Amino acid sequence: MTVKQERAVLTREKIIAGAADVFYRQGFGGATLSDITAAAGVTKGALYFHFQSKEHVALAVIGAEHEIATAAATAILGSTSGPLESMLRLCSDLAGRLTTDPIVRAGIRLTTETSTFDRSMARPYEDWLATFEALTRAATEAGEVRAGTDAEKLAHFIIPAFTGVQMVSDVFTERADLRRRVREMWEILLPAIVPSENQNSIERMLEAAFPIR
Repeated sequence: MTVKQERAVLTREKIIAGAADVFYRQGFGGATLSDITAAAGVTKGALYFHFQSKEHVALAVIGAEHEIATAAATAILGSTSGPLESMLRLCSDLAGRLTTDPIVRAGIRLTTETSTFDRSMARPYEDWLATFEALTRAATEAGEVRAGTDAEKLAHFIIPAFTGVQMVSDVFTERADLRRRVREMWEILLPAIVPSENQNSIERMLEAAFPIR
């Protein structure tokens, strides 16, 4: 890669980072290109070299968030955790990133503003739903989840529930209590889906995914 190409990559990354800060604080509708260039420390000419519009910048932020979340999920799914514990760990990991990673926070906010965009922002949700459906099926086969559990229904409950928990946490505490609230979500859910003979494993899984500090 040439020096010029490296500089272009760095400029694009600066724009995405600056835009993430602006979109998280102001939302898509409240953000302006002037806000983004100021936060990124670049000129409008530099921004337009990489992006055609504010929507294209927002799509880049969402794409960057999805890459971060996908890489983290791949690492968790490649671990030795069972499928049910992996579901808890995925939620815990994303909750942690929502409190510390500006790009993740901005990307998640933007995906909740889908009506703003001309194109669908459903892919991140589709990926999460598919992952949790597959994990539910694997957990059912492994005896970690009650036999006969509808994998699609459970996934379509967990993902919206997590989304609602993180949004309410953001309103009340700016997500300072998010990991605790997500753990509470699972404390309520697990007794309903774990077979009676495995109920003694619930606390171990909760502590593994959401250690109490």
